[in-house]
Amino acid sequence: MLPLSKNYGLAQKSVRKKWRSDLGLMRKCELIFEGALQQRNKFMNENFVPLSLNDNFRFKCSESVPCFNECCRDLNQFLTPYDILRLKNNLGIPSDLFLERYASQHTGPESGLPVITLKPDYTSELKCPFVSNSGCTVYKDRPSSCRTYPLVRVLTRSRDTGLNTEQYLLVKESHCLGFKQGQVNTIQNWIKEQGIEIYNRMNDMLMEIISFKNRFMPGQLSIKTERFFHMACYDLDTFRYHIFDKGILDDLDLDSETLDNVKNDDVELLKLGIKSIKIKIFGRK
Repeated sequence: MLPLSKNYGLAQKSVRKKWRSDLGLMRKCELIFEGALQQRNKFMNENFVPLSLNDNFRFKCSESVPCFNECCRDLNQFLTPYDILRLKNNLGIPSDLFLERYASQHTGPESGLPVITLKPDYTSELKCPFVSNSGCTVYKDRPSSCRTYPLVRVLTRSRDTGLNTEQYLLVKESHCLGFKQGQVNTIQNWIKEQGIEIYNRMNDMLMEIISFKNRFMPGQLSIKTERFFHMACYDLDTFRYHIFDKGILDDLDLDSETLDNVKNDDVELLKLGIKSIKIKIFGRK
């Protein structure tokens, strides 16, 4: 057996060696992380151009563009409640059938709320199930992200004032040749021409819900609460059935005018769904 002093010396040497090894590994991780950040920032600077509402850009998408339909492949597309409302009505099917056929549900990693994504066609390059060789088959009711492209709308909500602030980014992807087409447009004109305003108004209603969730109920929802949220936001036809046949909102004492409005109007039904989430889940009116 080695003397204690020698044991201690060897132990110190081993610790120093491991310490240097760990520092080397940490530095390698830092360099990898720094490189990833630099690549991300470079990508952001080259591919995302911040624009004000009055700034100009040139863009047009048509069958004459060589990259036509390329942006409808390799999808990871989120659907808002209003997107689903428009799409299921375009297809003439109830909301539960739309969700079963064309959507997948996930849990938002930050909000903890149910999130819906479009289910791509797995048999062919993860393409959109609604795209054909001649273009989008649901074009007049296409989702907000599709009609906003090549812009991305970034919305932030102040916790202090509750006011929303919007910012638009111009997305320049290498495969897209639409920037060589069409006339020069402003952001404001693009929003109007593409029918984005109603989508923005309806989508903004969720911002308050997300804010309440982050402030007052962090973490996962209970199974019961998650089901109610999913139904009131995404599965509107089932929600309507539960209102009129199951009395799910009887405790809210809804007036006859409101009930008449939601009986045949999906937009009013969605507004009621979001309002009921605020009241029943977060205790806010």
